[in-house]
Amino acid sequence: MRRPALAWALSLAAAAMPAFAGVPQALGAEDVAALMAAPAKGTRLVAIWSLDCAYCEQNLSTLRAYQRAHSDVDLVFVATDPVNQSTALEARLKAAKLDEVPSRAYAESTPDRLNFLIDPAWGGETPRTLVIKADGTRRAYSGALDLPRLEKLLH
Repeated sequence: MRRPALAWALSLAAAAMPAFAGVPQALGAEDVAALMAAPAKGTRLVAIWSLDCAYCEQNLSTLRAYQRAHSDVDLVFVATDPVNQSTALEARLKAAKLDEVPSRAYAESTPDRLNFLIDPAWGGETPRTLVIKADGTRRAYSGALDLPRLEKLLH
């Protein structure tokens, strides 16, 4: 009797996990509206990064540390690199112990279009952090965040 209950509990836990944690999934223009929609509650942080960004890993680590301490924060990593580089993206996230966070990578032949759809005021620099609150308010920051800057951005 215990085994079916355990199997059922494990299947529920697996269903609750984001389907795209670890391996970056394709982000196309049709996916941006859902990514940028206000969460039902709490805050969503969209962390935009790239493989050639010197400060991105530090930024991702800061955001992940903050999320671990705040259960109402939803975090998504978005790489501006093409999704066909998912092996390199996944390896970088895994080496930094950040591979449990849902991750997306650009799947458009014109990345500037995705940049504009994500944030029309953004010039394409990385790292870029977008804060989307349940009430629909948004804020953005370009550059690496430390915890004090992040807390200021969130409030």
